[in-house]
Amino acid sequence: MRDESDESRRPGAGVAPVDALLVVDMQTAFVTGAEAVPDAARVLSGTRRLLAAARAVGAPVVHVQNDGEEGAPDEPGTAGWELCVRPEPGERVVRKEADDGFEGTGLRAHLDEQRARSLAVCGVLSEMCVSATARTALRLGYRVVLPHDAHGTYDVPAAPDISGVVPAAMAARAAEWALGDEVEIVPFAADVRFAGGTERGRGSSPPHG
Repeated sequence: MRDESDESRRPGAGVAPVDALLVVDMQTAFVTGAEAVPDAARVLSGTRRLLAAARAVGAPVVHVQNDGEEGAPDEPGTAGWELCVRPEPGERVVRKEADDGFEGTGLRAHLDEQRARSLAVCGVLSEMCVSATARTALRLGYRVVLPHDAHGTYDVPAAPDISGVVPAAMAARAAEWALGDEVEIVPFAADVRFAGGTERGRGSSPPHG
């Protein structure tokens, strides 16, 4: 006889499959070396788990890559700008200059071509590019799933007469909360499943906006 309590704890239980994966700004400057976000190993592990799951069923994967200003850690052409997790053949790389991965890019058109109506989002920084991209996706009508262990940010510095240092983990959690109740926050990347090609977009209306 099956134990239903064990079934409810199975990775992915209770989370409907998503159509595509957005990997936001997983660039060398932010997740490796002395200047990496705190707990970068966790973010990398969660991202790699999502990539493996998406690739296993042929779900679309988009790597969003930020073009920083001259002298910035992610200035184009520098080592810090390079993607830390390499795209595989057929995976799209979308370059951006703003926090929002949809702004001034072909991201939405590509997702429409792939019949993607729901997205898993991961990467850095939680309260900046991850949040801005997820927020626009929600506004455009996409279903958005955000795994807690697959995004991260830096500590918020102390500010005189305002607060002490806000730890990165608290800043990341606040970024999730600020997205409101439309986003689906799940604890672990292992909770996320991806739809295969025949399932993609099934039962969903095209995003609007």
